[in-house]
Amino acid sequence: MVIEGIKSALQEYPEFEVVGEALDGLQAVESAGSLGPEIVIMDISMPNLNGIEATRQIKELDPEIGIIIYSMYSDEGFVIDLFKAGISAYVLKDDPLSDLILALKAVKGGGTYFSTMAPTILTRHMEEMEEKSTSKDFIDTLSQREREVFKLLAEGMSIKEVANELFISPKTVESHKYNIMEKLQATSIVDLTKIAIRKNLIKV
Repeated sequence: MVIEGIKSALQEYPEFEVVGEALDGLQAVESAGSLGPEIVIMDISMPNLNGIEATRQIKELDPEIGIIIYSMYSDEGFVIDLFKAGISAYVLKDDPLSDLILALKAVKGGGTYFSTMAPTILTRHMEEMEEKSTSKDFIDTLSQREREVFKLLAEGMSIKEVANELFISPKTVESHKYNIMEKLQATSIVDLTKIAIRKNLIKV
């Protein structure tokens, strides 16, 4: 019923195409490997392999696949574990279906999207990690332009949106993004978002 509901909702958005379905975690991993989707909508509670482990395995297969968690669970442990696993969005099934569409659009553009409960959990977790961590984020090594690009990317803007906002070319944004991730020792936009939250550079 959930799958059919999502498919029905997506019919109104021609920019999205459903290329496959899976009824358990193992099928999800196998389908992601064979179909190579840009985005996977993942539940947490599934037979054979739960959503957390399936997410880890899919990200190992292809780190570029954006994963949206769509679940009834808002448990803090789940949110943090999935965030660490590299998800790009977390939406509750209790939220309006329009939130899932917003998440899809954000992830498609290279951004992130989190349900209303997730930012509070993540902020609290980041504060705890900040207290425990002695590592540097090397924020001071960023140029002024790199800081601007970093903040906008962390807020969920796509490469094109950042380019339009700063009146520079998408190629220049890509170059800044590469330099930023290298300087901050980040491997994904999700990592940049974590750092931005921890350094209070963006509000959640």
